[in-house]
Amino acid sequence: MGIIGKQDRNALETVARLVDWLESVGRVPLLDQRLSPHIDRPAERFCPRDLLAARCDLALVVGGDGTLLAAARVMAPRGVPILGINQGRLGFMVDVPPDAFEAPISAVLAGQHLTESRLLLSARVISAHGEVGPLLAINDVVIRNQASIRMLEFDTWLGEQFISQHRADGLIVSSPTGSTAYALSSGGPVMHPSLEAISLVPICPHTLSDRPLVVAADRPIKIRLGGGTGTLATVTCDGQSHEALRPGDELIVERAAFRMQLIHAAGYDYFNVLRNKLHWGRGPN
Repeated sequence: MGIIGKQDRNALETVARLVDWLESVGRVPLLDQRLSPHIDRPAERFCPRDLLAARCDLALVVGGDGTLLAAARVMAPRGVPILGINQGRLGFMVDVPPDAFEAPISAVLAGQHLTESRLLLSARVISAHGEVGPLLAINDVVIRNQASIRMLEFDTWLGEQFISQHRADGLIVSSPTGSTAYALSSGGPVMHPSLEAISLVPICPHTLSDRPLVVAADRPIKIRLGGGTGTLATVTCDGQSHEALRPGDELIVERAAFRMQLIHAAGYDYFNVLRNKLHWGRGPN
């Protein structure tokens, strides 16, 4: 197995305890190269993330959802399942408590766990200069105006079917996993992670009737940017990779050819996560 950790004091302390405990039960994990300045182990135990993905059959990720997203970019293409230990703020996907990880991880290693196979997004930018991509997104692909506060103009298609013209600050194309992230704060729906669906969520649309739309993931989504020559937009995948989009350019977003394998300890309940993280059914503090 491999261990990836967020680069902050609390997460690194948890990583150190995790490594000690795993070794005490006869497991010798590989470690992300970025942990080498902080964890005192032989050099051969550390390797870059791409090599870590090639050599391990389970990735333990210590951090928040952002840390897990970064790890999944490397692990998902190789089919390596991921188990998250929550050392972040919200933690929708990292559900193992950092102060009591021994029992859940022991259960996982004994085969007592749930595996979710989650849909991922693949994006390509097509312009007169060629094609950029594919770009991987676990949560979402977002178009925003790069240079000003002016609205963007863009058209959308599902496969060969035209959807609509839009004027908005941008557009979020979200996977079910990303539906509780930026898309949710922009008025999009919560989608169960087992759905084979994608949501299109306009950001501050000019027309009040331009509402979020959920579509089946069996056809690609095409977005063509309009506007004048001064328009310049940015395509962002999970807030971690960026590409320029100019008038006439097209963004193609579709279901990725591979999926993210997310491990949960037995007893995991998605709706319990929503109740706890979104404070459903609770009164004021």
